[in-house]
Amino acid sequence: MSIVDKVKNALGQHSEKVHRGVDKIGDKIDEKTGGKHSQKINRVQQKVKDMTDRRSDQPGDRPA
Repeated sequence: MSIVDKVKNALGQHSEKVHRGVDKIGDKIDEKTGGKHSQKINRVQQKVKDMTDRRSDQPGDRPA
């Protein structure tokens, strides 16, 4: 199993932690930019969450 496969597997198994981290990072960036790029940040946050959810929904990613 390659390192990429291991990362994908970990993302799928820990999607809730990834979601919290994405929210926290996005909110911090939004704060630092004074809300200037809020829409773009929110869009990226949602795309990352969607990608993580797709990974966790695929069969065979989680150990039995």
